[in-house]
Amino acid sequence: MATALAVTLGGCSPKAQTVEQPAVKAEPIKIGAIVSLTGTYAGLGDPEKKTIEMEVARINEAGGINGRPVEVIFEDDATDEAKAVTAATRLIDQDGVIALIGATGSGQTMAVRGEVDRAKIPQVSLAGATAITKIFDPLVFATPWSNTIVAPFTLEALKKAGLTKVGLITDSGGFGKDGREVVKAEAAKQGIDIVSDQTFNPGDTDMTAQLTKIKNSGAQVLLMWTAGAEAATIVKSADQLGLDMPVYGSHGNARKELIDGAGPAAEGFRFAAGKILVPAAYGVDTDAYKVATDFVTRYKAAYGDAPSTFAGHAYDALYLITEAASRVQGDLTPAALRDEIEKTNGFVGIGGTFTMSPTDHNGLSVNDLTMYEVKDGTWQTVK
Repeated sequence: MATALAVTLGGCSPKAQTVEQPAVKAEPIKIGAIVSLTGTYAGLGDPEKKTIEMEVARINEAGGINGRPVEVIFEDDATDEAKAVTAATRLIDQDGVIALIGATGSGQTMAVRGEVDRAKIPQVSLAGATAITKIFDPLVFATPWSNTIVAPFTLEALKKAGLTKVGLITDSGGFGKDGREVVKAEAAKQGIDIVSDQTFNPGDTDMTAQLTKIKNSGAQVLLMWTAGAEAATIVKSADQLGLDMPVYGSHGNARKELIDGAGPAAEGFRFAAGKILVPAAYGVDTDAYKVATDFVTRYKAAYGDAPSTFAGHAYDALYLITEAASRVQGDLTPAALRDEIEKTNGFVGIGGTFTMSPTDHNGLSVNDLTMYEVKDGTWQTVK
């Protein structure tokens, strides 16, 4: 079911209000957001929705975009591709949105591409599969670091640590399937052996058989590539099975739910992601640090917890759209908005500094990543 967030601007100064001049209601800029509020990606979609709500209110309180309020209409895809398509159709045909944010998941993002192309509106995805921007569509952009950025970075860290025999476990969904392909291709380039290659399905609750095969394979390290809630089960089960090896994950594991779900077994778990988890990693004298710490402060005040990297993806998607909209001269059409998003140059976001081009609709690099380790129930950067 859709929920709408609309903060209508009065458009009047305090003085004008005292003499009861009528407020001008400008036509809102409607944006659709497809996020996973239920299903295995609910832990990602919840902070995404919260971030968008908080930032839309902030934008509108400051006067909106060129005097127009921003209205975001949310749809929950329940981590399901068919429901994502239905949501996209409803947002486009019934609500008349000018752009789409989402989906949370890679499979859901790719599933709605037909609707995006039919309507010829820009889409800014919150998912990190390579295919989202590599299978190029001029209408589609993405804010997370793609697997083609994160997987080589992670494997280089493994090689540097002398961990060249990898037990790989991935989910069969879009993100995990894509990650598996990228990891295997990059491992071959770097002289790393995938000595056990295991998969599971989203929603599975027992990965004992796969982990036992990895345990008996001669692997030196367990590498899991998934963004689902199952990650905590894998980490906890690996500990219970006595896998005497370090455990690494993907940027999809940059979530407190993994630490909470795995408990003490999460200690020592490593993964690469953006710098928002420990903002000092940006460099305390940088514009990125100022943007990130301001966001963290406001998010904590609003919701009581620090934002995740997934909250950052939503922040970046919303502002890539609204900043582009503010630059459009003349009518704000989907085509004009798409063109301005593609012209983004040096936008300082939470995931990094974005510079788009006609051939790069992600705009991030390996320099936007850092390696984390779980220690004492929280994250710290790896020196």
